Amino acid sequence: MFDSLNISASALTAQRLRMDVISSNIANASSTRGKLVNGEWEPYQRKMVVMEPREKSFNQVLQGELQKQTGSKNNLQGVRVTGIVDDQTPFKLVYDPAHPDANAEGYVRLPNVDLSKEMVDLLASSRAYEANVTSFNTGKSMMLKALEIGR
Repeated sequence: MFDSLNISASALTAQRLRMDVISSNIANASSTRGKLVNGEWEPYQRKMVVMEPREKSFNQVLQGELQKQTGSKNNLQGVRVTGIVDDQTPFKLVYDPAHPDANAEGYVRLPNVDLSKEMVDLLASSRAYEANVTSFNTGKSMMLKALEIGR
């Protein structure tokens, strides 16, 4: 009965984290000093959220097997975040000899964050979040209507 709410809740949590990571990428789009590696500053590296279907618990697998014997199907799981990984695309090189982080040739390494790509990802994540809120509210209202039938 609560599977639909749990699935929507897991997706809401995952999309919220994705929006937070995208916001961090946008905020650091021009940070030339992201982390110190071997005594040298490296630019901020774009982060990405990795999601996968949520694994079932033992009880859910057992119930699923019992339901298979009766002929009903229930493969509902939800989603979970498995990690936040660095984007491995190369940094951007910009010629700016006056910049304090410029190398000997006058080039500055900038983060591998593309603002237009981040905005598209943010929009997609926001729409997915809204869709899951709608799904959650629909499931909730169906349960409330079902309870009213019993009155």
